[in-house]
Amino acid sequence: MNREEKAQMISEFAAGVGQATNAFLLEFKGITVPQVTELRRQVRQTNSSYIVMKNTLALIAVKDSPLTQLKEQFKGPTAVAYNTTDAVALAKTLTKFAKDVPAVTFKGVMLNGQIVPASQIQAIANLPSREELLSKLLFLLQHPIRSLAVVLNANIRNLAVVIDQVAKQKGSGAPEGEATAQ
Repeated sequence: MNREEKAQMISEFAAGVGQATNAFLLEFKGITVPQVTELRRQVRQTNSSYIVMKNTLALIAVKDSPLTQLKEQFKGPTAVAYNTTDAVALAKTLTKFAKDVPAVTFKGVMLNGQIVPASQIQAIANLPSREELLSKLLFLLQHPIRSLAVVLNANIRNLAVVIDQVAKQKGSGAPEGEATAQ
């Protein structure tokens, strides 16, 4: 790799990670090529990126980003999965993959620009997704209104039942109590 290729890799990585709000550093010692291909596919499905590059080049690329706080983690084989959108979706994908392929381990995490211990990744992965949280919020907002509608309709329904009963009694010609007495 010549100097120009290295400079291009550094600038591409810096542009991607520099804009990333979430990044996961992974160690992947002993992983096979088909497993890496599957990991890349799963990471892409979460609108995220996955990159492996030399640690020295990566350290140069992240020197102006919040990820520089994890510079001591750039030792040995290191991959970075990062995105700017949903950290939970990426964390779920990576923890599921790490559970299936024990050769992948977490070295460090940056969430919304803040460094989080790697031990917290499982807790992050257990959080509900954005869509789940929005659906729960909509249910909670809709529930009081729906309850009010049910309560208001109950009086109308009860009135309709009473009117129906009165109509049935008048239709028989005699009140119900008198019809049974004869």
